[in-house]
Amino acid sequence: MSAGFAITEYPDAIAINKKLDDITKGPIWSISRSALKEYEDEYFAKKCQKSKAMIDEAKNVIPGGVQHNLAFNYPHPICMTKAEGAYLYDIDGNRYYDLLQAGGPIVIGSNDPVVRDAVIDLLKTCGPSTGLFHEYEYKLAKKISDSVPSVDMFRMLGSGTEADMCAVRIARLYTGKKNIIKMGGAYHGWSDQLAWGMRVPGTKNTQSGGVPRFVFKHTQEVFPNDLDALERQLWINKLNGGTAAVFIEPIGPESATRPTTPEYVKGIETLCRKYGALLVADEVVSGFRIGMSGAQGYYGIDPDLTVFGKVVAGGYPGAGGVGGHRDVMAHLGAGIDSTSGKKVKKAFCGGTMSANPLSCIAGYTTICEIEKRNACEVAGKAADRLVAGLNKSIDKYHLPFAAYNIGSVCHLDTVAAMQFSIDWTKLWNVPKTLDQTSKRAKEMQHMGAAYMAEGIVTLAGSRLYTSAAYTDEMIDDVISRFDRVLSKCEEIHFDK
Repeated sequence: MSAGFAITEYPDAIAINKKLDDITKGPIWSISRSALKEYEDEYFAKKCQKSKAMIDEAKNVIPGGVQHNLAFNYPHPICMTKAEGAYLYDIDGNRYYDLLQAGGPIVIGSNDPVVRDAVIDLLKTCGPSTGLFHEYEYKLAKKISDSVPSVDMFRMLGSGTEADMCAVRIARLYTGKKNIIKMGGAYHGWSDQLAWGMRVPGTKNTQSGGVPRFVFKHTQEVFPNDLDALERQLWINKLNGGTAAVFIEPIGPESATRPTTPEYVKGIETLCRKYGALLVADEVVSGFRIGMSGAQGYYGIDPDLTVFGKVVAGGYPGAGGVGGHRDVMAHLGAGIDSTSGKKVKKAFCGGTMSANPLSCIAGYTTICEIEKRNACEVAGKAADRLVAGLNKSIDKYHLPFAAYNIGSVCHLDTVAAMQFSIDWTKLWNVPKTLDQTSKRAKEMQHMGAAYMAEGIVTLAGSRLYTSAAYTDEMIDDVISRFDRVLSKCEEIHFDK
């Protein structure tokens, strides 16, 4: 098995966070208004007419016109009809470099023919689902267990959200404790109890429309890279039901939008052991992207539970799962710990389409191909090349931007909208912070539109994922397209 990782050199997380902090303190720079209008008029209005017509029609039956949050792009969503390797194609025939990768977990490239052929062969014989056991349920679970040392057992679910939700229930049953702690700004799906402190640390439930505040009674957030804050919360929780689990994205909240230090990640594990809390590693993005053993393998931690996302179904539907230590995972079994033989409480967990044959064969084949092709390392080297080129352009045009990567997870941060935090002890400053994050989020959309017009699909105009489908020539072409956008950036002056 490949023991290599996508990370060739770990970035200086402290220096990056300082640079991002500096961006928040300065004026907002973005694509110039004249350049944005030219992109709107010359690209979107003329070359994306079928997409615009399709979205306008879809709005009659779909709220907002699209079914997925990642598709809400400025000035309007683009209708994609084909995916192939490093490319996406829209309904108007335009081709794009895919740096979205379905939100991150596509590592070998989109619609890979090896995976596709395996899925088609299964559809000819078994069909997508029987509601009963299929051999690839075992093969997938065994492959994940063999690859990730902390995963003795694996349970397939329908999404990363479901897996995170299930992990909460397991942790509470195993520890007998109540509270859940997460990094402020991290995203662990959209279930009620974890929709707290999302995107920006300190936001509490302001990003959780429709969720009653009482649901968060036993959910807390702590500021990233602050072990003292975590230990303080763990100590407080001892007086109020204890801490069942600490949830982390090892590389940092929101796919390293605020990168963490390796020392911090190891420190979290130490504190979890000290206070009897389970360590839950959310590897929806980093699993099988940073390495075959995940980001946890790189950092050298041993989480009690690991949450997986789309990669365990190879990008096909039914894409999530939770794995972990045998005694912890016993709470998803038949109520008996297979090691000790003791009876344990069973966590309530379901999903009619979970672990369907189609998802399992796609996931198994994809993970095997990642290993065979050394895809993590290949994608990581592509990311290194991309970020080096982006930083050259940033320096060339003297822009107050930051480009960095942790393996094949890349960021081109132009406004640092998610680097802010909200301090509720300083209420007078909250409206100013919310105004700044709102303005900067809008400029991220404008930058995303400019990239799209240059043939690059990104996540929210700031996050980029490379795959093993990229060649050096492709990356150099991508860099030149980004360069054209960056050459048209300027300080934005807002009307008062």
